[in-house]
Amino acid sequence: MVARRVARGRYRDFTLWLDEGRELAADFPGYLGSGILAPPPGDDEYQIIFRFQDTDTLARWEHSASRRAWLERGAGLFEAPQERRALGLDSWFTSPGPRVPPRWKQAIAIWLAFFPVSLMFQWLLGDTLATLPLVPRLLASTLMLTPVMVFLFIPLSTRLLAPWLQAPPGRGARLSLRLRRS
Repeated sequence: MVARRVARGRYRDFTLWLDEGRELAADFPGYLGSGILAPPPGDDEYQIIFRFQDTDTLARWEHSASRRAWLERGAGLFEAPQERRALGLDSWFTSPGPRVPPRWKQAIAIWLAFFPVSLMFQWLLGDTLATLPLVPRLLASTLMLTPVMVFLFIPLSTRLLAPWLQAPPGRGARLSLRLRRS
């Protein structure tokens, strides 16, 4: 996972450069996919995720001439890159803070991502899939929902909930919502 802040006035060039990098990575053996999480309004830090089969295939990509050339072409498009290797579910919960939140907070963050997406999926495709027997119906739904959850909605949920997820034990244990008064 790489976090990069877009240089002022370079948004269009930066997004084109990102697309080029994703296409280059896709040609590498062991490449499993990539995703880009755009920043929330008012921020300019993009989260870019490259997934590879294992650490060896990732290392080949990281040390490749094509990646080096791509990074050189990106000079001036971003500021202060941060890179982090992630393995397993805990990887969703270790950035931007140093601690891994308790499992109950992780479960809430995943549920907050999963419930609305599952609800939307059922609303859009539930009737269509209802005619299928149980196993094919579950197979189809999990095949469609898992990538969407893993690459988009769980990272988004953990990013939006980061202050609460990273709060020290005993402080900020409650999720608070601020209501504006009209």
